[in-house]
Amino acid sequence: MKAVEIKSKTDKDGHLKINLPLNKSDKKVRVLVLMDDSPESAEEELWLESVSKNPAFDFLSNESEDIYNLSDGEPIDD
Repeated sequence: MKAVEIKSKTDKDGHLKINLPLNKSDKKVRVLVLMDDSPESAEEELWLESVSKNPAFDFLSNESEDIYNLSDGEPIDD
C-alpha cells in the first residue's frame, strides 16, 4: 500500500478539491484525509472527561491506592 500526501486548500465553501492524475481509470480508490482542525487541548479534555467517568477507574478513589506523596522520589535535573 502506498501513502500519498497532497497539499491542497479548501474553497470558500469548505470543499476540498484535488487535482491529481493517478493514471488509473475506472478504478475504485480510497482517499484518507486527516485534519487537525481542533486543538490538542480539546481532544485531551474530551479524553480526560471520558476516562474520569469510566467506572473501570473507580478503584483509584480508594485511599488504599494513594500510596505516594510529594516527598517520594528524587528530583530530575536535566
